Amino acid sequence: MARYRDAKCRLCRREGMKLFLKGARCFTDKCAIERRNYPPGQHGLNRGKLTAFGVQLREKQKAKRIYGVLESQFRKYFQWAEAEKGVTGENLLRLLELRLDNVVHRLGFAASRREGRQMVAHGHFQVNGRKVSIPSLLVKVGDLIQLRPTSKLQVRLDDNVNAGRGQVPQWLELDLNEKRGVVRSLPLRDDIQIPVAEQLIVELYSK
Repeated sequence: MARYRDAKCRLCRREGMKLFLKGARCFTDKCAIERRNYPPGQHGLNRGKLTAFGVQLREKQKAKRIYGVLESQFRKYFQWAEAEKGVTGENLLRLLELRLDNVVHRLGFAASRREGRQMVAHGHFQVNGRKVSIPSLLVKVGDLIQLRPTSKLQVRLDDNVNAGRGQVPQWLELDLNEKRGVVRSLPLRDDIQIPVAEQLIVELYSK
């Protein structure tokens, strides 16, 4: 399973903002943005002004890094979004939001999408009563996502939820006692609180 293996904090520094890739660390003074808020590399402090293409590229890279997907995956999501009815940019973000690892994070079960990906990949969750180990699985309206009864992550989930670093969006419904959540509806753009200008991504891929 391909994934980014280098330092996560470099990604935040490259985008010049917190992408919340490392969970609790991002809320402390150890966060790389708090300590070195400039791009990584020996020329980080002397980078020139971005071109129009550079601005579009940065938005695409930012979205990829927030959701933890690689280029080939991201391009596939864009093709799906383009084929659907509606606004392509919003369709793209909606597809990314419906990934199972993101839903686990949005429900508060995981401190970050990276942790959510690991939890799902290790088989700690079930969807509609069936064990699932595919983080990229796209959930649908009405799907029930629940921690497996035999999982040893009960305490970890309680700690993450009690930390309360993120509010459960309206398109999801959380039952903390049962360690489960339900997809109530498809997420709207207003429900997707990420700092990405999706129209710039559409313009980039439309060239």
